[in-house]
Amino acid sequence: MSNDRVRVRGLSIYRPIIYGNTAVVLSPEERAALPSAQADHTHRWTVAVRSAASAPGSNTVGGADDISYFIKRVTFKLHETYPNPTRVVDKPPFEVTETGWGEFEIQIRINFVAEAGEKQYLLYHHLKLHPWTAVGSGEPEIPPPDVAAKSGPVHSWQYDEVVFNDPFQSFLNILMAHPPTPLPKVKTRPVPFNIAHPESIKDAKSGGTPEFTQAMITEEAERLEKARKDVIAEQDKWRGILIEKERELERLRKQLEG
Repeated sequence: MSNDRVRVRGLSIYRPIIYGNTAVVLSPEERAALPSAQADHTHRWTVAVRSAASAPGSNTVGGADDISYFIKRVTFKLHETYPNPTRVVDKPPFEVTETGWGEFEIQIRINFVAEAGEKQYLLYHHLKLHPWTAVGSGEPEIPPPDVAAKSGPVHSWQYDEVVFNDPFQSFLNILMAHPPTPLPKVKTRPVPFNIAHPESIKDAKSGGTPEFTQAMITEEAERLEKARKDVIAEQDKWRGILIEKERELERLRKQLEG
């Protein structure tokens, strides 16, 4: 067997990606130009899988790197009301642009290049068309089109790290030959809204093209670690309560038997 097809045991290597969508309100002229079957469409949106880093000066979220060296194909499963709802994209950019009026869940299936020898990677994304609103703010979840248009594009993106454990040597060589563009260390643009980080709503409403940063990823990891510790502490608390109740039950049982 060629050494290239031998797995490098004990090694993990990852590639950062983002997935999500950007949506804009159609102008009256754009709506008038739509086919009659799409007369009720209000937005144009693009759903995509991209590298996490953004190109300098770009108005696109992510996409600084060509990720086709490890991703062979991305399949987007849209709502069944769309013609040909299963959209297969086998070359970059891995994205689909459509028009519509409603939000729905999109299944995203990533197939890797043959050298990877890996199973497909499945993701789910809720298509976001309307501006983000803070809970309890009193703002309408679906504002009138003219109001929404003034807010600019709506962005909804998630960061993920595709981890390859024990990669084949040939695939590892490919990955090492294409190091990802590092995320910026500090914030120079708005950060993408994250429901687990409510304060990011300010950036989401400020306008501009968001960008992922190393600081943002670190903060998210710290929030996840805190949440993990909180869950463990809560489990320990209830475990202690359960043990005490069981002891009390045993004491009562002995009293009844006596």
